Amino acid sequence: MASKPQPPLMKKHSQTDLISRLKSRKILGVGGEDDDGEVHRSKISQMLGNEMKFAVREPFGLRVWILISAVGFTVMALMALVFPNQLYEVVFEEELSTTSISVRLYGGALLSLALIMWNGFYTAEKVIIQWTLLSEACYFAIQFLVTSITLMEIGILPNTAILLLLSRVLFLAVTMAYYYHLGRKAKKV
Repeated sequence: MASKPQPPLMKKHSQTDLISRLKSRKILGVGGEDDDGEVHRSKISQMLGNEMKFAVREPFGLRVWILISAVGFTVMALMALVFPNQLYEVVFEEELSTTSISVRLYGGALLSLALIMWNGFYTAEKVIIQWTLLSEACYFAIQFLVTSITLMEIGILPNTAILLLLSRVLFLAVTMAYYYHLGRKAKKV
């Protein structure tokens, strides 16, 4: 008996066969909506996530505020590092009687915070911006407390120190407002 030659197998083209393609996508777990209502085009995008999910809807003026803060922190830090005696005299209206190392250390700490501000200015990640604002708010609150206690101990209240205290309260309020608005959940449209 001679065997009959078999006809060549017909390959199924899944790209043209819609039902087969949908079944394949269902098995892979792509194409449908996930819990967040997102439709993933491929398994890779499903695993990596959607970049738009991390996009931040920033409050109006946030970048300008962070830029002003970064510049302000940098300028104050450089002044404290280069001219520590003059900076102390401007705030407390008296000469620095001890060594200027404490003011220079303050300048170094301000420079570190300035680097955080510059990083927050150039990033697009919401978490980094929130931590930047929180760091700034903590600084303003601590500086307000330390300056108030120091002025009470000294027993003087110069106009420049009052201006400094009021500006710290204002800066703290603005920073916390941005922090609050950035942390709120976006309303679904």
